[in-house]
Amino acid sequence: MADEATEQGGTGAAPDGIDQKPLEAWFGENVSGVDFPLRFERIAGGHSNLTYAVTDAAGQKWALRRPPLGKRLGSAHDMGREFKVVSALGGTEVPVAPVVGLCEDESVNGAPFYVMEFVEGPILRGLAEAEIFPDEGDRRAIGERVADTLVQIHAVDPDAVGLGDLGRKQDYVARQLHRWHGQWEKSKTRELEPIDRVHEALSARIPEQGPATIVHGDYRLDNMILTDSGEVAAVVDWELCTLGDPLADVGLLMAYWPERGEGEDVVALGMPANLAPGFPTQAEIAARYAERSGRDLSDLNFYVALGYWKLAIILEGVYARYVAGGYGKVDDGIHAFARLVERLAQEAEKREQAG
Repeated sequence: MADEATEQGGTGAAPDGIDQKPLEAWFGENVSGVDFPLRFERIAGGHSNLTYAVTDAAGQKWALRRPPLGKRLGSAHDMGREFKVVSALGGTEVPVAPVVGLCEDESVNGAPFYVMEFVEGPILRGLAEAEIFPDEGDRRAIGERVADTLVQIHAVDPDAVGLGDLGRKQDYVARQLHRWHGQWEKSKTRELEPIDRVHEALSARIPEQGPATIVHGDYRLDNMILTDSGEVAAVVDWELCTLGDPLADVGLLMAYWPERGEGEDVVALGMPANLAPGFPTQAEIAARYAERSGRDLSDLNFYVALGYWKLAIILEGVYARYVAGGYGKVDDGIHAFARLVERLAQEAEKREQAG
């Protein structure tokens, strides 16, 4: 894991979500060669499970993942499940961070957590990062690797790597529609009619699902750590991973990959890195995935609508947790999340109607 850290511990107070002394005891019992004391830094960028960089006195580094502070919704923050996924994928062609250990004893740090090796490298969280790295001539290749890595994920045989019981293999979209509408009902801060209308419209015309694959559930460029040469060093944030329809990942990726020239819509999505000149277009990403995977993308509009709808619900949950103090101090700018949720819901309805 790699990115800019925002809160530090070690020499002073540990960041929110870290109980330093019990964690140091756990590291001493479960991680070899640790040179104490440890320094903990909250890594910026994530809005769901929390990630911390852990550095010992000798400069060795690990990444620690734990659920957000406060109330958690069901399996959405299941550390054991996420640990199982990353562990299983460690023996495949899918690039992931090597795991170190899992702790489900909440007395250690107030919630389950797991630790993995720290993967160094740039993360393209937005346009500002992309303008620094990579060069324009290298961006197309990185975009193509986004598609190629998704093909690799979907090519893994879940049964062969011990993930055959990760979830039901059939009726993925129907289950997603049911699950996320239920999450909406649990976390919504106000009524939003497009969420309900899209749920009803998509439920009425679910495409036939092909063979089930591993589905990442939140696949995007900024959930990747790159190498300095632009290769994919690790795919991260597997908390929503399950089994099901691989085209759902493709549709959500499209929602995260807006076209240049979409004006205010792009600003609302936070100026993603792919807006930098040189990255492939949506159509080019989809075409490369179709070519490399052999899958039919004729129903892609359905899955893009599903992606926008799901993203709206995820961000509503983030907004609700922020307002409730689940990520520490509330930033005044977080209320822009409420407006973003509304725009995503409207876009989902637009894409559903176009499909």
